[in-house]
Amino acid sequence: MAVTADTATLPEARAVPPVADPAPLGLAAFALTTFLLSAKNAQWTHGTDAWLGYALAYGGLIQLLAGMWEFRNRNVFGSTAFSTYGGFWIGLGLYVLLVAPTAKGASQINDDLGWILVAFAIFNFYMLLWSTQVNWAVFGVFATLQATEIILAIGNFNNNINTLKIGGYVGVATAIVAWYTSAAGVINGMRGQPFLPVGKAMSFAHAGETGPRVGSPLPRT
Repeated sequence: MAVTADTATLPEARAVPPVADPAPLGLAAFALTTFLLSAKNAQWTHGTDAWLGYALAYGGLIQLLAGMWEFRNRNVFGSTAFSTYGGFWIGLGLYVLLVAPTAKGASQINDDLGWILVAFAIFNFYMLLWSTQVNWAVFGVFATLQATEIILAIGNFNNNINTLKIGGYVGVATAIVAWYTSAAGVINGMRGQPFLPVGKAMSFAHAGETGPRVGSPLPRT
């Protein structure tokens, strides 16, 4: 008597990534530190430099670690962005602690900060261009950050308090966009499908290139 094999279709196993998506963590670290410094620039706070410790620990170290995990995910955009801005926060914290006290006056510090912001605005500009290949939420983070860096650079070069306050307001907006993008990454990753919209890539792909790139920082709708 012939024995027939059970040909019932089994549920397809879902691929499990080697590590959890580090992008929501990196974005959250960036958002919180940016918010604290921007609130100070906007002159909303009247205490000490509360942002400084978080620049070193959260926006700096934790964001840098998120960048290292993005290397593990083979995500060149995420690894470059998070590692660079993790280094930015650590470097800014060290500048305030070690270099700024040696300045001969506030004008020297303002000049230093202006050039630091110009340098990162250059980096941010090409990352802004390439963020169009990720999604609208990530593009929003880099667009608002670009505006923040340019406005603060102008404010520091001109030693203009009002311009720095405007930079603080735009910086708060940057933090809010980054927090939203982080929140979307958390819940979308938990559900395995889009819940909070992040938009699609502004695709410039050649014919035949479809679908999101492996290791995209956040799920796309």
